[in-house]
Amino acid sequence: MNFLTIGHRGVMGVEPENTLRSFVAAQHSGLDVIELDLHLSKDGHLVVMHDTEVDRTTDGSGPIAEKTLAELRALDAGKGERVPVFEEVLDAVTAPLQAEIKDVAAARALAEVMERRDLVSRVEVSSFHDEAVAEIARLVPGVRTALIGSRYGTDIVERAVAVGAGTLCLNIRRITLEVVEAAREAQLKVIGWVVNTQDHLRLVRALELDGATTDFPEIKRTGRFTA
Repeated sequence: MNFLTIGHRGVMGVEPENTLRSFVAAQHSGLDVIELDLHLSKDGHLVVMHDTEVDRTTDGSGPIAEKTLAELRALDAGKGERVPVFEEVLDAVTAPLQAEIKDVAAARALAEVMERRDLVSRVEVSSFHDEAVAEIARLVPGVRTALIGSRYGTDIVERAVAVGAGTLCLNIRRITLEVVEAAREAQLKVIGWVVNTQDHLRLVRALELDGATTDFPEIKRTGRFTA
């Protein structure tokens, strides 16, 4: 089985999350895919950050949507790193990317970049929000999409099928064999997140999932030996 290891916001367990430093470290560690999060700045730029506000991960405060790119650039995102825009990540690493979008507006901005830079084969788009997945699928023919679930039941399989997602990214702390079997029947791939311990890795492998999202590069080295 081709088991994918996905770097969560780069390798956020050892580097500042969602920074170029973290993404480069993830690539150097051999992780198969790099996951990141996208928001729109006040002036419409696709910036890479997880939260809706800058408070937790920078030395600033306030909502991303109320700040221009220049204002976001002035912040320290950890270890002197700056808040990157999506296209900087595309240029900084060559690894496949999984880009999480939060809403339909971000889907539209991302679609423009994906079309212009021919990213269908390189970038999978994920979201917790069904409408965002449906919108990117409408705008970018052939795009690979993933629906993310934190609190979910077997209904998430039906939701994924309805919006054309090919993958489910599921909170490993809530995953059940019933959901995995339903996903398999619908021919969906299943990724578990966040897999940071050997116990979680053993569970992922026992359920025969397609991969794991992790904060730590060590999962790549140990994952292939864990049954």
